[in-house]
Amino acid sequence: MRAFTFQRARTPAEAAMAALRTPGAKFIVGGTNLLDLMKLDIETPAHLIDVNGLALDMIEPLADGGLRIGALVRNTDLAADARVRRDYAVLSRALLSGASAQLRNKATTSGNLLQRTRCAYFYDTNQPCNKRVPGSGCSAIGGFSRQHAIIGASDACIATHPSDMAVAMRLLDAEIETVRPNGAPRVIPIAVFHRLPGNTPHIETALEPGELITGVRLPKPLGGVHVYRKVRDRASYAFALVSVAAVIQPDGSGRVALGGVAHRPWRIEAAERGLPGGARGVADQLLAGAKPTHDNAFKVPLVQRTLAAVLAQAKKG
Repeated sequence: MRAFTFQRARTPAEAAMAALRTPGAKFIVGGTNLLDLMKLDIETPAHLIDVNGLALDMIEPLADGGLRIGALVRNTDLAADARVRRDYAVLSRALLSGASAQLRNKATTSGNLLQRTRCAYFYDTNQPCNKRVPGSGCSAIGGFSRQHAIIGASDACIATHPSDMAVAMRLLDAEIETVRPNGAPRVIPIAVFHRLPGNTPHIETALEPGELITGVRLPKPLGGVHVYRKVRDRASYAFALVSVAAVIQPDGSGRVALGGVAHRPWRIEAAERGLPGGARGVADQLLAGAKPTHDNAFKVPLVQRTLAAVLAQAKKG
């Protein structure tokens, strides 16, 4: 691990300004992803800004019936919150599908949104990777790509986003609250928060330099049956090959989002109109234009079967 300087921020605006003012600075809270990347020499921040003391760890009701989740709320606390379990059960279930209990005790809402890909080539500094070194190439293209994206990828990157929580947040139309270095607040819809790779896969979110996440807003509850199903290679502490988050209403209408298939949580609202008609047509629309590799072509029928299982589960209530 390389040497770095360290400070504890006293306010969100101070933290954001420090990040902008100091080249190579990173925010740190739980560190469950960042510290691993620093040890592997993938992330090499010159300066760490500890934001644990910013009192952003509350879950609070909103006037419109929604819920505000502070950026520093731990995954364990969020999954266990009675309001989340009752009104946003898909989010609680997605969180409990992720990582281990020990990691959930440390990981935070903002950190979960900002997780970096678990692509093996990204983690191997001996291999070219456009996320690590822009312009160096993508070793996954033409390499072993079983875990990789089947849609929304580019000639520069075929990595997937690893977060389970973010898939549920996308389903729920969450909004990300931030503060800029000048102290001005901003709200970013989660639909545009995570970027597709294009030619700049190292730019993963819509955050501006120095911008700090302060919280997440959930709209008022959707009702219906909430399901999160994650297909993975082992029963725990494994990232999704495919995951499906869904909220299904009694008439069969609803919402659906996918994980494990793209560079960001994958949701196509127009496809959801077909939910009353069954899984096959919806899956076809969700994956229209998919370009799987030889190694991960199985993900296409796996999405279809997993969505069918989710709809069957929702029908049973």
